[in-house]
Amino acid sequence: MIRFDISKPSYFAAGDYRPSLGRSIDVIDPARIETVGVITEVTEDELSMTLDAATIAQRKWKKLDAKSRATLLHKIANRIEATDMRRCAEIMSREMGKPYPEAIGEVANCAGAFRYFAEMARDEAGKVAGTTQAGSFQFARYEPLGLSVHIMPFNFPILLMCWTVAASLASGNGCIIKPAPATTLSTLEFMQVFADLPEGLITCLPGGVALAQALIASPKTHAVAFTGSVAAGRAVAMAAAGRMKPAVIEAGGSDPMIISAHAPLDVAAAGAVTAAFHMSGQVCTSAERFFVVDAVFDDFIARFVAETRRLRIGHGLSKAEIGPLVSEAARAKVIRLVEDAVAKGAKVEIGGRIPPSEPVGWFYEPTILTGCTSDMAIMQEECFGPVAAVMRVADFDEAIERANDSEFGLGASVFTTSLEEAMEAAERLEAGMVWVNNPLIDNDALPFGGWKKSGIGRELSRLGLDTFRRSKMVIIDHKPVRQDWWYPYPDDWFFETGGRKHA
Repeated sequence: MIRFDISKPSYFAAGDYRPSLGRSIDVIDPARIETVGVITEVTEDELSMTLDAATIAQRKWKKLDAKSRATLLHKIANRIEATDMRRCAEIMSREMGKPYPEAIGEVANCAGAFRYFAEMARDEAGKVAGTTQAGSFQFARYEPLGLSVHIMPFNFPILLMCWTVAASLASGNGCIIKPAPATTLSTLEFMQVFADLPEGLITCLPGGVALAQALIASPKTHAVAFTGSVAAGRAVAMAAAGRMKPAVIEAGGSDPMIISAHAPLDVAAAGAVTAAFHMSGQVCTSAERFFVVDAVFDDFIARFVAETRRLRIGHGLSKAEIGPLVSEAARAKVIRLVEDAVAKGAKVEIGGRIPPSEPVGWFYEPTILTGCTSDMAIMQEECFGPVAAVMRVADFDEAIERANDSEFGLGASVFTTSLEEAMEAAERLEAGMVWVNNPLIDNDALPFGGWKKSGIGRELSRLGLDTFRRSKMVIIDHKPVRQDWWYPYPDDWFFETGGRKHA
């Protein structure tokens, strides 16, 4: 396999990088506003040829026994663990601004998903049911869908891709990856870990909205995995439904965090900083709306501000926790939401501006707003930036009520040392995921996804595997006999009414 060249527009197909004849687009470092590479938008011919090759490869892959498929998925995990991922991480930092420790951590943490789904698919491939008729063997088997389309976000381009790709491959499908334009280079670089798979089984096709639409509409694809905004997720879900294709949609949110009267405030303040400002707040499960009980409000805010002051701002390849936002438009949205909140009475405790130390690039200081009210746009929209909007509440019950007052329902966090409050939060919070005293973590064996407008379906766990396979009910009577309910019916099965016979 040739080494990926970030200066040449290309795509990944048939196990190798291929030059593309599509339109070339410069990739701009959001921290320095400098060109760092070139990507492409694949042509219709390139798309068609890739889908045809993937179809052929998938038909062979689905016939492979589960043990052999698992072995190849473990080889992918081995490659991830053995490969020097520093170049991939550096490219990611340069093209979208992610701090290097987070970028290298992301790519290094992908192996587990392949190992988990390799064994999950090998261990469980159907269900034998209690029979409804003597002498009949009745069961369900799970089979692949065909080709799955993976439309990826910019914030965790490698990890989130691996979550769904591992499940799809383990199910016997082929995978077509459409990376986010902002992280196409690092995604292409990562494709080298799939060298042991059959040629054509997995491809990476750069492009924008038009390519995503074409992939969903194509009769050659059979399932869709999407992570992104609510608006885009709704469009993808509708397009997939129009083609009767299953889709898993992770559409982001505006996650609440509750600081109860029983919270360990030092731990809570440190956890709040990470939950709110990790990757400059560009995490779908970032804590954006904070509800702090009155009894600890002032003390918590003081500690929250103090922890925030420790954060360093700079290029992703420097010693900094806070990198730039991914684009000018992303920062403009953050500025709009902060200005709206301040105009309606919010107080800036820290931040609230473009850092003077970083006049070039799409930087914004980590910001804490207090005095926030539900009529502010920042309490209603997904900010996706380094801003914590804080509301003072009377007690734990009001905090739960305020936290649930949202059209989103991805995740929710609570800091408390009260077992009663922890259990109440787990039961009453309207979210697909609840974290108590340890926000944002995940587990391959547990379902990831949201309620309300935050998504449809689940990634990871058995539910994530089921997204990429379909069931087939099978009834086998090993001893063929004429059944007593078959036609024609015996005369004594009929009754007389009105001079006519009815069954």
